[in-house]
Amino acid sequence: MSRFTHLDESGAARMVDVASKDVSVRTARATGRVLLSAVAVDLLRAGDVPKGDALGVARIAGIMAAKRTPDLVPLCHPIALHGVTVDLTVVDEGVEIAATVRTADRTGVEMEALTSVTVAALALIDMVKAVDPEAVVTDVRVEEKTGGKTGVWRRGEVAGA
Repeated sequence: MSRFTHLDESGAARMVDVASKDVSVRTARATGRVLLSAVAVDLLRAGDVPKGDALGVARIAGIMAAKRTPDLVPLCHPIALHGVTVDLTVVDEGVEIAATVRTADRTGVEMEALTSVTVAALALIDMVKAVDPEAVVTDVRVEEKTGGKTGVWRRGEVAGA
């Protein structure tokens, strides 16, 4: 038996069998940021990005990405998503992105939340690259997950405390 869950006895990659796990409501929230120039921030706030509704496009891209995560992450389970929320907030340094993904299934949705944030960030950059070719995606991370055997986990909280 391999000590790595995604490797079989011979060391080959495999998808973990979750059939015996209990179905539970599971959520994950991930965040990230796109650092932008003051010019790009001003255009976003005014709704004057030359390509159009940059925030709306990024929101839809994030939702679509969560649904396509198993197509992008090789060992990720295809699961039914019951809700995806993508929030984009324009701040002085750029845009803060938060995605919350929800399911009732046998495995978590952390990868879907991370993929959602990352693709929303990429779509935003695509929309503003003509006015800010130096935009940067940064700080993409899981902030919280709930459900399953481990229950609730939040970034920064000590396990078992």
